[in-house]
Amino acid sequence: MDVFLSADFLLLASVLLATGVVAGLIAGLLGVGGGIVIVPVLYHLFSLIGVDESVRMHTAVGTSLATILITGFASARSHYNKGAIDIELLKTWGPAIAIGVIIGVVVGGNIGSTALIAVFAIVALLVAINMAFRPEGAHIADQLPGSPFKQLMGVFIGGFSVLMGIGGGTLSVPILTLFNYPIRKAVATAAAIGLIIAVPGFLGYIYYGLDLPGRPDFSLGYVNLVGFALIIPTSGFFAPIGARIAHTISPRLLRLSFALFLFITSLRMMYDLLT
Repeated sequence: MDVFLSADFLLLASVLLATGVVAGLIAGLLGVGGGIVIVPVLYHLFSLIGVDESVRMHTAVGTSLATILITGFASARSHYNKGAIDIELLKTWGPAIAIGVIIGVVVGGNIGSTALIAVFAIVALLVAINMAFRPEGAHIADQLPGSPFKQLMGVFIGGFSVLMGIGGGTLSVPILTLFNYPIRKAVATAAAIGLIIAVPGFLGYIYYGLDLPGRPDFSLGYVNLVGFALIIPTSGFFAPIGARIAHTISPRLLRLSFALFLFITSLRMMYDLLT
């Protein structure tokens, strides 16, 4: 009982609750599931409390995917109620994304922490540069390509998203807008894509992390139950608020906000990687 009343634990709880607020808003606003915030925050918190480096990033990713189950559902429901989700795209892209997730889980469960950090930092930086500096309205085609290229993009999105512990919007939104897809519709559909990624993703990280030493207390595989329990209340509450805001601000502001969050996160992770 004393551990739950200590100053360190109360500080940790406060940070995790605040993280949930930001993650929920971003999940609804940008359709990214909140993982782009949760993963680096958890990674640094686990570092501060002395979690073994070999499982630190894996546990941050697994815990993030678990929270996306709740945040993504709340965000997707809000977007669905506004009729913004492209159901037909989900039908054609969903199976390919799921295949990518399975591949990503297997890879993520068998590579080291440094590789996971590198994947997160590099992919996030590339997406941020694209979103920030791509000219307004610039695109390479007027619609998504047909099979099999469309399915290959889905596999890519699913695989790298589950390696990064994110909900899919980080990759699917810029890819969709690259093919002249409306950004608000892309954000809304990305929220639903997050659920396709999170369900098999978090189950896989539980499996690969079972009985491994060095994990933080109260962990089920690579999913830390304390982090999950403290982030969920605020993230689930604020995700619909973010979704409502997404339908009231300009697409340009939405894109720049997306890029800024990714850029800051990427630089922080690269700093840790280099030091």
